[in-house]
Amino acid sequence: MDSGGLAELDGRIIGCRACPRLVEWREEVARTKRAAFADETYWGRPVPGFGPADASLLIVGLAPAAHGANRTGRMFTGDRSGDVLYQALYDVGLASRSTAVSADDGLSLYGVRITSPVRCAPPANKPTPEERDACRPWLVRELELLRPSLRAVVVLGAFGWQAVLPAFAEVGWVVPRPRPAFAHGARLTLGARLSPGSIELFGCFHVSQRNTFTGRLTPAMLRDVLGTAAGAAGLPTKPYAS
Repeated sequence: MDSGGLAELDGRIIGCRACPRLVEWREEVARTKRAAFADETYWGRPVPGFGPADASLLIVGLAPAAHGANRTGRMFTGDRSGDVLYQALYDVGLASRSTAVSADDGLSLYGVRITSPVRCAPPANKPTPEERDACRPWLVRELELLRPSLRAVVVLGAFGWQAVLPAFAEVGWVVPRPRPAFAHGARLTLGARLSPGSIELFGCFHVSQRNTFTGRLTPAMLRDVLGTAAGAAGLPTKPYAS
């Protein structure tokens, strides 16, 4: 794995200003802040992926939260969605701790990297199709760099599913036509036109408050998807309630 290449990519992502609406929004949020974080310095920039450069399991979200990753500078860190995700990763044995509060909290991931198809916090958590497409080259390059070790991918939500399939195809995995629809619990094998070989793709409801507060996505459902995906990626897990 080209760890230098991935670190270089992360640095380039941080400096991106390609989408005027997203740049304006992320920086406005960083200036005005939420009252609970008034004393903090917000990140207010695009958010790179988080996790080891030789990850065999990739988790794909949607976009940074305005007062989560846009504040802390790390994927799914500092918000309730992240609380749910990292608790499940810890329960399954893929994270060193169950909470993620800041970029320097000592959290480590084991064989897992977390990324998103849109790197800037969007207004109302809704990127436009144009913003999604403008951000795709970052995801494509990240997949290219992860490809030697990557064995499985968990996609959180329909937006991420729709965004990531063209990126997989561009990197060299074979995406069926017509493209398969998103569903929680979906599992799809993507063959490869080039070596190394295939990857396993898993669909999971997003860890949004709307899904977790209503019970549409329960901790057990999330642990089950993560545990199955970890097995497909060849990662050891610890016993967990499914």
